[in-house]
Amino acid sequence: MGARSAFNWFLLYMVFLSPCLQLTQCNVTYDREALLVNGQRRILFSGSIHYPRSTPEMWEDLIQKAKDGGLDVIDTYVFWNLHEPSPGNYTFEERYDLVRFIKLVQTAGLYVHLRIGPYICAEWNFGGFPVWLKYVPGISFRTNNEPFKAAMQTFTQKIVQLMKDEELFEFQGGPIILSQIENEYEHLSKAFGEAGHAYMTWAAEMAVGMDTGVPWVMCKEDDAPDPVINTCNGFYCDNFSPNKPYKPTIWTEAWTGWFTQFGGPNYKRPVEDLAFAVARFVQNGGSFINYYMYHGGTNFGRTAGGPFIITSYDYDAPIDEYGLIRQPKYGHLMELHKAVKLCEKALLNADPTVTSLGRYQQSHVFSSKPGGCAAFLSNYNANSAATVTFNDRNYELPAWSISVLPDCENVVFNTAKVNEINNGLSAMLIYYFPQNLSDIKVGVQTSQKQFFPTNSELWSWETFSEDIASWTGDTTLTVIGFLDQLNITRDSSDYLWYTTSVDISPSESFLRRGKHPILTVQSAGNAMHVFINDQLSGSTYGTLQDQRFTFTGDVNMHAGVNKISLLSVAVGLPNNGPHFETWSLGVLGPVVLQGLDQGSRDLSGQTWSYKVGLKGESMNLSSPTSTSAMNWTRVFIGTQNQQPLTWYKANFDTPEGDEPLALDMGSMGKGQVWINGESIGRYWTIHANGNCSACSYFGTFRINKCQFGCLQPTQQWYHVPRSWLKPSQNLLVVFEELAGDVSKIDLVKTSVRTICAEISESHPLVRELDTKSQGKLKEQKKPKLSLECTNGHSISAIKFSSFGTPSGSCGNYKHCTCHAPNSTPVLNKRCVGKQKCSVTVSNANFGMDPCPGTVKKLSVEAICAPITT
Repeated sequence: MGARSAFNWFLLYMVFLSPCLQLTQCNVTYDREALLVNGQRRILFSGSIHYPRSTPEMWEDLIQKAKDGGLDVIDTYVFWNLHEPSPGNYTFEERYDLVRFIKLVQTAGLYVHLRIGPYICAEWNFGGFPVWLKYVPGISFRTNNEPFKAAMQTFTQKIVQLMKDEELFEFQGGPIILSQIENEYEHLSKAFGEAGHAYMTWAAEMAVGMDTGVPWVMCKEDDAPDPVINTCNGFYCDNFSPNKPYKPTIWTEAWTGWFTQFGGPNYKRPVEDLAFAVARFVQNGGSFINYYMYHGGTNFGRTAGGPFIITSYDYDAPIDEYGLIRQPKYGHLMELHKAVKLCEKALLNADPTVTSLGRYQQSHVFSSKPGGCAAFLSNYNANSAATVTFNDRNYELPAWSISVLPDCENVVFNTAKVNEINNGLSAMLIYYFPQNLSDIKVGVQTSQKQFFPTNSELWSWETFSEDIASWTGDTTLTVIGFLDQLNITRDSSDYLWYTTSVDISPSESFLRRGKHPILTVQSAGNAMHVFINDQLSGSTYGTLQDQRFTFTGDVNMHAGVNKISLLSVAVGLPNNGPHFETWSLGVLGPVVLQGLDQGSRDLSGQTWSYKVGLKGESMNLSSPTSTSAMNWTRVFIGTQNQQPLTWYKANFDTPEGDEPLALDMGSMGKGQVWINGESIGRYWTIHANGNCSACSYFGTFRINKCQFGCLQPTQQWYHVPRSWLKPSQNLLVVFEELAGDVSKIDLVKTSVRTICAEISESHPLVRELDTKSQGKLKEQKKPKLSLECTNGHSISAIKFSSFGTPSGSCGNYKHCTCHAPNSTPVLNKRCVGKQKCSVTVSNANFGMDPCPGTVKKLSVEAICAPITT
């Protein structure tokens, strides 16, 4: 960097920093400890909720659940391709209403981290870039390229000005306290060399110059120049430090799970390990943690990228795709947040004193006169628990865990204390921690989400066939050789036809021998269906790891002219990698016909005709207002022979209740589906290939560690937002590429119907700091068992209840000799008919001590049912 450039950066840094030293002039600043909001250092927990991956009708509930889960901040990307679908034409309506979303966050009393990017990755189509950007003359993405920088700056300014106009930055009284420019750029910066570094520096300077009054961050960019804060993304960030000692330690993406690709397994991250990672980050000085994702949502329409990313973006997040709380992840993290908040004053007023307590054990102690004392006791051994001595007291530390002591005496939380997930059951711990982990008595609520049939049937089926023979001559263009698919479609459709013909001489030997010739087609992705003389001959596809593929198959040809039609199918555009805008898509050859008398015939240099999209797309068959009604054929679906490239439509009435809805597409092959003209997304019931072995939280987490769903469809259920439905006469449209059985499509509802809870007797237990007693911990006299159904449901029955020494687990509890006969009547009285209830665990509450001298517990299994009016 030259002297003038360095001086300019110094002036820019002083312009940013100097006003922040006077808190009356700047409301969000930072120092080495944390962000300062209105002059107060804060430890902030954040969660990613992407507004277009849910519906506006869901937003308020999602935000409130995030707040109830202990979050302070909602984090979202800004999706350039949604907001500017064509140059200079902007949209911010319905699911794209960014302002409405942010104002709902503000109404809930939470802050916002606005990650403008505008490159976002996010497994989103084209990484969030609009496809038209690829065709700006002379452009090269994410490097020191003037056309790209001009377009990026224009969009960034558009979003910043929109936020200012709506007074949404913190200095205006709004909720935005942090913004991000670029995204995970470091690997590209190194790959692009000087041009990459120059672009990164320009992006930082451009963002800071927009005068937002809040700090800017760059994630995974160690060279982020002052005053921009470099931040960490990953499964773990405890070893991360910012590039300057006066910057706070921020974790912009703490990965709660992982995304799923068609043909791959589902990934889950045990909450014990996630909590362990967050506690490690905090004990090492971290002060801002964002969970990516907190609610993943749905890739509606053709927004999924990758390619091959599935329609669900559930991400094993604390709030699932449908907006239901996922336990134990949600509850365990909520308790972690409470525990850390009890330590906040100590954490932000002292550096830790780190002391070895054993080979794999440490204490991190934060102690100062203004902040009091807090300690984190860590056991990094992934194989065994440990007993450590701290402040002359013994503490039990489970393997791969951290205990939190807000007063350097009493344990209020341990990251490992949550039940294992078994048989689809997930556990939520209600924590009541005494002084020593060896005396832990915990209450456990487990919940099971299931799919149930509805009272809604699909009726009045009609079909429309993509008769490819009928559009001969109806082509987009005809050229010699192959053209890139995206260059032709501009992403207006997933589908592009490549068609040519081959003349077979009557003298060809294969016609007499009955042995078919072999066609080989090489493609750059993503999937392809091969038709010979308008009949499906075969299909093949790539993967996220290996997008290129080759079709090789026997083809049935006759003497004379034979038509070869290749339907190339995109399954999302790439969203990551150096210059991914230059990557090829579709059939690029060679295309070779083998097994002829004269050997092989290369068809690549022939004349090929191209046609964008499907006839049904051009006729707008997915829309309720389509004028193509005369093209549909009424059928009795049970006797219909399933054919490839077929459109289906049916009607249905909205099911009663308010439970989330989904389409069970397990009987189908591959295609797309719409409800009342709204695209649910791509479906594909390809079975998952993976290594679905046992899953343990012990030791460093990697995505190949906890895989689920092998040999089952990668995705079977597809979210149907209730807000898209009418009371009756809803329209379902399905386009099936292969030959799925639409008669077995089913509209189902999902909810939690079985909940269990278990808690032991205990001594007086710590819960919160008593501000009237110099920071000492208040005690709770008796533990309480809590049960809670989801909204719209109440406890309809107590299936099992025992105060004593019951055995078993949720779904198979059993009474033992020590049992209070009054157990079920007490639970019936306290809980049946209520959405939630709590019961104190004591001999007096159950009218007797069923086994004096024995530590007892209360185990309960309850049934939740929809509330009827």
